[in-house]
Amino acid sequence: MDTTPFITQDTIAFGIVMLTIGFVFYTSSSKNDGWIKFYKIVPSLLMAYMLPAIFTSFGIIAPEWESVDAVGNITKHESNLYYVASRFLLPAALILMTLSIDLKAVFDLGPKALIMFLTGTVGIVIGGPIAIILISTFSPETVGGAGPDAVWRGLATLAGSWIGGGANQAAMLEIYEYNPKKYGGMVLVDIVVANIWMAIVLMGIGKSKKIDKWLGADTSAIERLKEKVSTYADKITRNPSLADLMVILSIAFTVVGFAHFGANTVSNFLIDNFKAVSDKSSAFSSFGSQFFWMISISTIIGIILSFTKLKKYEGAGASKIGSVFIYILVATIGMKMDLSKILENPGLIFIGLVWMTIHIILLIIVAKLIKAPYFFLAVGSQANVGGAASAPIVAAAFHPSLATVGVLLAVFGYVVGTYGAMLTAELMRIVAP
Repeated sequence: MDTTPFITQDTIAFGIVMLTIGFVFYTSSSKNDGWIKFYKIVPSLLMAYMLPAIFTSFGIIAPEWESVDAVGNITKHESNLYYVASRFLLPAALILMTLSIDLKAVFDLGPKALIMFLTGTVGIVIGGPIAIILISTFSPETVGGAGPDAVWRGLATLAGSWIGGGANQAAMLEIYEYNPKKYGGMVLVDIVVANIWMAIVLMGIGKSKKIDKWLGADTSAIERLKEKVSTYADKITRNPSLADLMVILSIAFTVVGFAHFGANTVSNFLIDNFKAVSDKSSAFSSFGSQFFWMISISTIIGIILSFTKLKKYEGAGASKIGSVFIYILVATIGMKMDLSKILENPGLIFIGLVWMTIHIILLIIVAKLIKAPYFFLAVGSQANVGGAASAPIVAAAFHPSLATVGVLLAVFGYVVGTYGAMLTAELMRIVAP
């Protein structure tokens, strides 16, 4: 089946992405009463995410597609926009947003961020087997299957993605030997369900004060951090010159280049010298992920630079440029969401939705018990489900100074991802019909 979108060139698709972001910012800063009321309900970040998803759903652009020639040969194509945004702009954004961070103030946020992250992990671990038990009572064939086709094996890859990330997901595919021909269905569930939840999380940011009031949360530590960073930024704010902007971009992309070099070096060294890392079925295989090391190195260098004079470039708009990169990344993530595919495999999608609902309910219960702010609930969840690509986005949506919290939790997710996913898989194996 030919799934070629109307626009197949990345250059034109990028123009549409930038037009979308420009439209969102123009309307969200409008004085028009209608737009003001609209953006009180729908955050601008969510709009930047949903509009490209709508374009993908209507076949205007696409993250990947298949074309069929005159003799019936199928060729697979893939857009490079998300790859460029996640490998170039994401680390650059993390560096620029971390440049003004007050690391002591981040640690002063207390243990609630980590508690909510671990709650999210537990929610994924128990959510999988509970979803299988619930659905098997009225539709056992949906969660059944035998051998490599067993649905629980495929769901194990989902657990890897939702606790750690892509590397953990690949490790689960190797460990539990799910039928590769059916693997695309699980990837679809991952994209659809995770993106629906991310959209809900972003919508909640606009109502975070009401949610915090309902949770009885104390947000004073978060507000102190935001105020400290904002006060520092106001003190050093200046009208940026061309030299300032060039130096900011130079800092960002020099570190991005070094982070990629370091990631390649570390990843290749570990893969070549440690069998546990090179073996894709090993619990340590995620340490061979170049993306993991690229994010880690970028964040570490950003934190180191926050102790130098380069910190003063925050006054010239370093974190604002980082926010530009984040919005572009969000739009390219939105491109991956084809709303029409929600109904493509309703059984598997339903499993994913039940699973995610259990994760969410557990997060809400624990947040209410420990009076954790919505920020910790949202970022703790996304550090699991979305990983390093989306946790900083959600954190930065509250305030650019908070992006580091998302990164630190997401990196932790990479470390525990394979172990948590293996535990989930074994529990699902036990309860599967």
